Parts: sequence; structure tokens; C-alpha cells
Amino acid sequence: MSKRDYYEVLGVEKNADESTIKNAYRKLAMKYHPDKNPDNKDAEEKFKEAAEAYEVLSDSDKKAKYDQFGHAGVDGQFGSGGFNWSDFTHTADFSDIFGGFESIFGSFFGGGGGRSSHSRTEQLNKGEDLRIELSLTLKEIFSGVTKTVKISTKDTCEKCKGSGSKDGKTATCTQCNGQGQIRQVRQSFFGNMQTIVTCPSCNGEGKIIEKKCDECHGDGRINKTKDIKIKVPAGIAEGQYIRMRGEGNKGRRNGVSGDILVMIREKDDDTFIRDGNNLISEHPISFSTAALGGEILVTTLADEKLKVKIPKGTQTGKIFKLRGKGLPEVNNERYRGDIIIRVTVVTPTNISSEEAKLYEKLKEFDTKHDLSPKKSFWEKLGTRLNDFFL
Repeated sequence: MSKRDYYEVLGVEKNADESTIKNAYRKLAMKYHPDKNPDNKDAEEKFKEAAEAYEVLSDSDKKAKYDQFGHAGVDGQFGSGGFNWSDFTHTADFSDIFGGFESIFGSFFGGGGGRSSHSRTEQLNKGEDLRIELSLTLKEIFSGVTKTVKISTKDTCEKCKGSGSKDGKTATCTQCNGQGQIRQVRQSFFGNMQTIVTCPSCNGEGKIIEKKCDECHGDGRINKTKDIKIKVPAGIAEGQYIRMRGEGNKGRRNGVSGDILVMIREKDDDTFIRDGNNLISEHPISFSTAALGGEILVTTLADEKLKVKIPKGTQTGKIFKLRGKGLPEVNNERYRGDIIIRVTVVTPTNISSEEAKLYEKLKEFDTKHDLSPKKSFWEKLGTRLNDFFL
């Protein structure tokens, strides 16, 4: 699959200045950042594609070669596998490009940007994110709830205090001299090209463990089970998630902890079907109530019992609303949806002889009513039923 044009990727013209290119990249990076698009491979690829385009177009030399030779002019700048995060040379621009988000984006580029070696090691050894599912009832979603869940995580090894070393000692990596990175020289069409890559001997840490801990075998962490409390806001919906920062796996050898992504699932409710912030319910009524009018009692998720007046001559599919009695907006409980009641006239199946006699008498009046089918009626009824059951 051929690469897209870098100018097309960033959505800028070929004569775009540095500021325009930087602003275009910032918008794409914020849009496709994996933190906003968890488990979305397409967004992850677009995030990386935008970084590659910015790496080339923000560098005057690379941009000139690209303008003259296209992708062939800059392929030698990257490794045999193409652009990688170690090829990104603009980490110093983060504070300008991302503002307060530079620490978030920094984990993709292996530190740098003025961080200390200790901070760089923490980022390189960042723990894995964990993903769990949490099933909630509509009643719990209506009011919000705090749940305690037991999970298995990787936590700090107590024997070596997370260092991974049996005696607490480490040695400076001889390949990178403690820098965590090495320079590689590759020959290309344009001559020898230098790139900086993560040191393969120490995995970027700059240190080597000579005697590994017997408990964790040098990893600095062991498997543990812990309870976590998840505070769920009212109004949350199926498919949304809660990110619990720093509650995931501890990073290797005292690296920073990953996060927990709590994916929300909704349990089926016996009474209501959710439609956004509205709650839909089908309520049966008798022939007599439909014909003569009456009242039905609706129990809300707040355990309120509300009366709904049924007027004379109510037909199947008639809609009634209880305004403001539905689900709240997430983080804005002042706005609530409605409860939507659709009534259905129920035909009795088991009737007594006395009831049968009464229905026989009622049949005498049927000839006085126009009971012939009308297209508009059936179309209207069909639409309502389809909306309800689909």
C-alpha cells in the first residue's frame, strides 16, 4: 500500500509556513491520540502517520528532499521498517505544540525533552494499561454508584523494592555508556545517515542488573490481587469508559504505573428501554380503560409512583411523557431526559362466562362504529411499533 502525500496527511498546501504545519499537526495529534481513542488501531495509525508527516515537513532539509524526490527522498531517514517513534526528533517542541499535554505525548517517544534519566527510565518502563468491564443496572446508572471490584495486577516486588536487583546494585550499560540511546549510521542514496535508537542492551534504561532478584527475576514486580473502588457518575452510557490513572500494572523496575480502563455495560431492565437520556416503557391498559378513560401508575427509577391520566378513546400506541423523570446528563444532573410511556390495549385471553355475556352485548354496538381498516392508521401504527421494537 502506497504512502499518502505528507501535505495531504496534514491538510496543508505545499507553500505552508512552519506555523501552519505545526498547527495542522497539533489538531491531528490531539484528534487521533490513543488516549482519546482506546483500542482503535485506525486512530493509532493516523496518529503515527501525522507524526511522520510532521517530522519531514517541519525540517527544511527533509522537506526540500521530499519536495524534489517524494517519499524516495526521505525513506533513508528512517529504518528499514519505515518511520518509528525513535525517528521523531521534535520532542523539544512538545510544550509549544501540545501545551500541557507534553507529558502525555512524551511516553510515545521514549522520554527526552529535558527529562532526567530517572524520568526517562520510568517512562520506558511504564506499566501496562488494564481493561475491565463493569455491568450496571439502569437504576445504578440513574443515581450513580461506587463499585468495589477485585482485580489482578502487577505490583512492586517487596523483596527488591522494585529494583529487580538481588543486592540493589546496577551497572552502567557499556554499550550506551548510561545514555539509553545509541547512534546508528546507515548508508542511503544521499550518503551516510545518522539516527538515534534505543540501546538494545539495556532497553533504554542506561543500566544493567547483574544479579536479578530471586522473587521477581529482575522484573521488579510480582502478581497481586487488589480491590479498587470505581466511582460511576450518574447518566453514563453503554460503550463509554472511565480511565483510572495510575491504577494499572506497575511499571518494570519502579516504572510509572499504567491505567485502568473501565468499560461500561448496561444490563437489560424489566421495565424500561434506554434511548439516550430518555426511558421508554410499554404499558398495557384494558379495553374499558381505553374506552372510558382512567389512570395508570408508573414507577420511576427513583421509586416514585406517578399517576398518568388516560383520556377516553385512547388507542394502542398513544404516547404519554413524564418530563424530567428520565436519566441525567453525565456531570450535569440539572438536565434529565423523559419517561416515554406507550400504551397497548390488551385483549383478554381467558374470560369467564359472565364476561363473555357482557362482550356479546357489546358486539351489538360494533355495527355503529366504523371498524374498516384505513391505510393511514396502519401506517402510523406500524411506524410506532417498529420504532419501539427495533
